[in-house]
Amino acid sequence: MSRAAAFFDVDGTLVEKPSLERRFFRALWYERKIPARNAFVWLKEAVRHAPNGPTHALQGNKAYLRAIRSSGLQGNHAASGAPLFSAAVECVAQHVLNGERIVLITGTLEFLAQEIADRLRRELAKRGCETEIFVCATRVEEKNGRWTGRVLGPPMFGEAKAIAAWWFAEKWNLDLKNCSAYGDSENDRWLLASVGKPVAVNPARVLRRIAERQRWQIANWCEPVFTKAKLLKMVPESMR
Repeated sequence: MSRAAAFFDVDGTLVEKPSLERRFFRALWYERKIPARNAFVWLKEAVRHAPNGPTHALQGNKAYLRAIRSSGLQGNHAASGAPLFSAAVECVAQHVLNGERIVLITGTLEFLAQEIADRLRRELAKRGCETEIFVCATRVEEKNGRWTGRVLGPPMFGEAKAIAAWWFAEKWNLDLKNCSAYGDSENDRWLLASVGKPVAVNPARVLRRIAERQRWQIANWCEPVFTKAKLLKMVPESMR
């Protein structure tokens, strides 16, 4: 086994947005499985986390899941309905062929990330690539078959992603200078900075600026989405 690994963010990097957790929340909401009182509990938790910044108030706050049965919902179609970028699958396959380990480091809920890992394994198998895909994601406490809404350990975003990469490097005796990392948002910059081969994928504006300044590789794995306004701008005035 190579001393290198490839670390992948999930939302916006491996799969199309909206995020897996947003898809999951919508499914729960439409199925009326989120108790109304959870909105007040979530707001209270958001205020408590606010001093750590708005991202932490969202990533570290899963109070909307409080008292919801976890059994049966983990088979929800939130992850299975999120399209994988074909270029992402090809990229993962190449790392596998190079003998590198694959790790998904993501802020999404652990069971959603695990479903993406399972789908990715099946796609790789179609290409003749067999490998284990490791998952490091945000975990929510469960008691008596129900979520408590409490996050176990640090929510997996920002600097926590880099710490996770360092942990895997220590565990597997990896040379981080030979490792790759892929992410799409500003919150992935610490993960990207922790390896020798960072790639900003479909980067948001802030990450793109950081990548250009740091001279990181930039990859576009999604087809451009044209809004009606953008399409009108592409049409000559004489034809409007």
